[in-house]
This record gives sequence, C-alpha cells and structure tokens, in this order.
Amino acid sequence: MRRHALQIFRAALRAADPYRAVRTRLKLDRRYEHIYVVGAGKAGAAMARAVEGVLGSRISGGLVNVPDGPAPQLRRIALNPCRHPIPDQRGVKGAQRILELAQRAGPGDLVLCLISGGASALMPLPSAPLTLEQKQKITRRLLRAGATIHEMNAVRKHLSRIKGGQLAKAAWPANVRTLILSDVVGDDPGVIGSGPTVADESTRGDALRILEKYGIPVPLAALRETPKPGDPEMARSRHVLVGSNREAIRAAALAAKRLGYRTLTLSTSMEGETREIAAAHAAIAREVLSSGHPLRPPACLLSGGETTVAVRGRGLGGRNQEFVLAAALALEGAGPLTILSCGTDGIDGPTDAAGAIADSTTLARAAKRGLDPRRFLDDNDSYHFFEPLHALIKTGPTGTNVMDIHVFLIPKPAR
Repeated sequence: MRRHALQIFRAALRAADPYRAVRTRLKLDRRYEHIYVVGAGKAGAAMARAVEGVLGSRISGGLVNVPDGPAPQLRRIALNPCRHPIPDQRGVKGAQRILELAQRAGPGDLVLCLISGGASALMPLPSAPLTLEQKQKITRRLLRAGATIHEMNAVRKHLSRIKGGQLAKAAWPANVRTLILSDVVGDDPGVIGSGPTVADESTRGDALRILEKYGIPVPLAALRETPKPGDPEMARSRHVLVGSNREAIRAAALAAKRLGYRTLTLSTSMEGETREIAAAHAAIAREVLSSGHPLRPPACLLSGGETTVAVRGRGLGGRNQEFVLAAALALEGAGPLTILSCGTDGIDGPTDAAGAIADSTTLARAAKRGLDPRRFLDDNDSYHFFEPLHALIKTGPTGTNVMDIHVFLIPKPAR
C-alpha cells in the first residue's frame, strides 16, 4: 500500500504539470503588435518555457520571477530567481521590471501574465512608505499566526503596487491575458498570486481589519486601494485556469481505481487547522475500517486543499507532515491502513520534504526507537519524528503547485 500511495500521488503530480497545461491551453485570439510575457510563481519556469515553445519569435520581451533553483535557459523570456516564501530584494527588482514592461505595452499589444502558487511572495513591490523588511516581518507574523491564504493575500494586495489588479491597470490600454495554475481553495483568480491582473473585491478596510485581528501594526499610508470590478482599466483583462487541485485529485482517483481501490473524493477544498482536518479524515477512515461505510475496502479516500498550522512549538515540520502524524495518532489501533499527505510543490513548510507517509505499524516502530509521537506533535516537530523512521517523502521542488494531496488507503480485510 505504501507503493500504491506513492503511485497515486505521482499521478496527481503528472496532472498538475504546468508545461503540458500551458501548451494545451495557450491559443491567441488575434495577432498583436508586441507580446510581453510577465509573471511569477513556483511553476513560472515551466510555464514560461511552454509559452516560448508556442510563441517563439513573436515574443517581444518578458520577465518571470521564479524560486531559487535550477531553471531552463530561455531566449525571449528572462527568469529572475528570488527567495520564497519570505520575499527578498531580487523579487522587488523583478517586480519593478515586470511593472515597467506592462507600462510599455500599447493598445495593439498583449501582456501575457503567468501566475502560479508562490506568486504573492515572489512578486513583492511594497507600497511606500513600507519597506521590504517591514513587509517581510508582516509576512512572517501572518504565517506564524496561522492566517488563511485569503487573509494573507488580502493584506498583500493593499500593501503592494502590483497586486490586486494593479498590474492590469498599469498595462491599460493593452490587452491582458493571464494563465493561472491554481494553488488556492476554490480557484478564485482574485486570490491566486494575490490577483495582479484581476479586479479586487477586497478593500483597504478589509486588510486593516485582518492586521488588527492578528495584532500587526502597519503604516496607514502604506495601505493602498485597488482596482474594482467595473473599473475601465480592467475591461481588457481576461484569465484562463490551466490547472488546479481538482484536476490533480481526478487523476489520483483514476490511478487508485486502476490499482483496484474503490475510491471516494471527500473534497478538493479542505481548509482549517491541520490537526482538526486530520481528525475528521481519521474518523471517516475508522468508519470504513469498522463498517465498510461510506465505501467497502479496498478503499481509497482522497482529498485536497490547504490547511493551516498555528505554530506553538519550536520544532521543524510542515502542514502535510503534521497532518500525517495527527491522523496516525487518531487511528492508532484502528486497523491496517496507509496515510500519505504531500504538497504538490515538493516543499512542505521550511523543510526539504514534500510530506510524509505512515501506516498501521508506524507508531509501534516509533515506540521501539523511544519516539513519543504526542510530544513531537505538541512541539510541531513532525519532521524529526518521521526522519528516523524513513517516512519522509522527498521529491525536491516539482515546478508546480496545486496545493496538497491527502491519500488514505485501506486494504481488503484478510479472510
């Protein structure tokens, strides 16, 4: 079952391949005088490579901010490596150049924007008088407080000169088309990457209330208002969703069925505190084990989304590793099963793991090594719990990001 769980996860990753998604969906509706390619995100390099493969010499110029790491050499589009998830000065310089490219475009031109998970942090352009250092502190505090992605992006939009539709406004009167690989629950284009080309329904007041909720001070002058639906500067901006968690989960379900499992997708919109979501999944798995409902084994329960961890301990881990540890504890003694949870970007929290895998023997093996799972969970130290058990899943950066994949496999009962 461990091998099967990994096969199912890999099927989800293949479905989230940004290169294939862009090559499939990119179609121009007319000829343009100039085409400028801009954007940011963890999938930015693969998306840019696909665009260059389709459009070639028709591209007049471009720049995409991407995470540090190996990247292809492109002829027409510059790839600018930056730090993630805490923004850095390289990201600021790249965002400024992206804004300048958009401002260069005229009414007969196209600004093609590529947005994927991580774009918010990779395309920072703080609103004066806010400094990059102040923005970094705000980002860290929101992350540690367990703010949702929607809260994070509402704040980012109003503390930026490029997010929340401001990139499209800068490109007016050019045509703007945005290809989006979704990394947020619900696939709201205004939330993905903080919606740099999408009219913003949140307000300056919303951002201020979120900051006050978490007790984070900010210079009021730095909070900008953003373009709203119906504003004329947004009339020529369109977007296309090229990939999402829903598509990845659909591919995972097909892989599970081919392996002989009855399959149920619980949701592709999982949100909330990681331990609570893990407990809810565990309760359903326990029901399958005890009664064969809502489906009989061999069974595969799937879900996707993005949970949050309110960090209280001093350990090392990520939401996927914490999910697996919490679920394993909740299912202790329930029966044979395997649990996998991984981030499709290959990066779970500040670690080199995508996630973790556990089965009904994990806690017993941990006890033999003197590892107390509850102590590790209380200290948010799931990484160091799974590491000596060789239960971390390390894919390296995958070049995509459509949130997380949770897999529960329950075998057919032995006669």
